[in-house]
Amino acid sequence: MRNWWQVIRRLRLKSASAGTDENAFNDPMKRYVSFLASAVLCYARLYAQQQLTLEPPHDTGQGITPAYEGYFENQDGSLNLLFGYFNRNLKENLDIPAGPDNHIEPGGPDRGQPTYFAAARQWGVFTVTVPKGFSDRLTWSLTANGKTAVVPANLNPLYLLAPLKDANGNTPPFIGFEEAGPFVQGPRGPSMSMVTTWPNPALLTLWVADDASVAPGARRPSTPPVSVSLSKYRGPGSVTFTPERPMTEKAEFKAPPGAAFTGKVAASAMFSEPGEYILRVVANDWSGVGGAGFQCCWTNAQIKVSVKPAASVGQ
Repeated sequence: MRNWWQVIRRLRLKSASAGTDENAFNDPMKRYVSFLASAVLCYARLYAQQQLTLEPPHDTGQGITPAYEGYFENQDGSLNLLFGYFNRNLKENLDIPAGPDNHIEPGGPDRGQPTYFAAARQWGVFTVTVPKGFSDRLTWSLTANGKTAVVPANLNPLYLLAPLKDANGNTPPFIGFEEAGPFVQGPRGPSMSMVTTWPNPALLTLWVADDASVAPGARRPSTPPVSVSLSKYRGPGSVTFTPERPMTEKAEFKAPPGAAFTGKVAASAMFSEPGEYILRVVANDWSGVGGAGFQCCWTNAQIKVSVKPAASVGQ
């Protein structure tokens, strides 16, 4: 707003200067300056009024808006429908089991969507794969804090994505669960399963690789080309990661073709109670979270952890 008032002040000064000239009214340019000053002032007042009427953000009590982000094709002709969400709470993370309050139809209610919703905007969280020739429409419905939101997904060409290569040739990072691979990239991502006994932590090790690409003319960051974040995706209890955003350490191993950087990530996950959990891993390259909104280039992965109860004493 301060910039707007500076513009208005300058225009008013020009307009006032024009008013001291007896021929100002007959000068089209001076009349234009005076009109422009009035127009900008009206717009600034309207803008200020709109800003004052905006509802402030809330820490808790708000709903969750599902987001359909587009679709992309697999080699066999099947399609992946990509979804994210916006948890409108600043601090409230919500667990919503698949069912009446969290369902995808047709074919649901459970189509692999998250049941744990972290605060704020979450990009490209999961995909629903549909067969070649799919012409139906999926809908994802979420009810949180008594507020219901529904998003439809369709195959309008405007929603066609290229999440495996952007316009500059940048590609997503690779993720592997073993040093020798296999390595997978993109929103669909790889998955693995492991078992631990409560209350022992699950030890997580990942190998990552990336082309270390930057946009033409952009400065190369000093950070590693791949950053990794960990979060709960599903599960009955809370999960604590140490650390939540582990450092990517450079490591030498045979990477997929085109990789200019290879690294290793290590962390652990502690569970508040036994049960079946799914953890989400996100590997971002220098383009940032959600590819800076351009739907490329990041990679999802899932780790399914079966947390078994501790053995009874004497057994």
